[in-house]
Amino acid sequence: MTRNDLMAERLKAVQQRIARACEQAGRSPDSVTLLPVSKTFPVPCVQQAMELGLHRFAENRMQDLRDKSQALAIHRLDWVMIGHLQTNKVREAAHYASEVQSLDRLALAQALQQRLLLEERQLDVLIQVKTSREPTKHGVAVDQLMEFADQLSDFSQLRVQGLMTIAEHHADEQRVRACFAQLRDLRDRLQARGHTNITRLSMGMSGDLELAIAEGATEVRVGSAIFGERL
Repeated sequence: MTRNDLMAERLKAVQQRIARACEQAGRSPDSVTLLPVSKTFPVPCVQQAMELGLHRFAENRMQDLRDKSQALAIHRLDWVMIGHLQTNKVREAAHYASEVQSLDRLALAQALQQRLLLEERQLDVLIQVKTSREPTKHGVAVDQLMEFADQLSDFSQLRVQGLMTIAEHHADEQRVRACFAQLRDLRDRLQARGHTNITRLSMGMSGDLELAIAEGATEVRVGSAIFGERL
């Protein structure tokens, strides 16, 4: 079996997992988008994924997103930044990223706004929320989210689409699922507050996508289950 065949098999298995999870949750499979995470995988792996019909990829490091975007520029792919974004990297983010899912502080919003004005473009963003108690996780604190979302209304170049989170890494599924449930509740509260543009929930990865879908995920971020073991 070729590497292309292996990836095709893995991708099909992920799509089947999503479909089953949606069925169990009483949802349409079309209500959940798959975001392939190509971080740590080289350009040839992305090209293999492209041959399978994928055209939107997520990266964890701005340098990797930039390099892959440049290498595959003729294909007009969409690149999504999902990792912690430093303010000194906003120039590249504003130029190469089609979306940033890790907006987590006002200073970053301000830096992006200024650079996007120079680029004369708008950028889709998701607010990353810290639903986990793990100190290594990034994100806006739950008790600061409402105020932060209100402040973002002043940034004309940022199109706030929804929320993103990384659940707690724990063997207890209830603790993992609680992170996803909290994000859904926060989305609903923001909409009730008037932020009707905040609809998307990017949550769930290779190991916990079923739990995320059960709690309302509109997008799951999947890397190793598609590309194989991290390189």
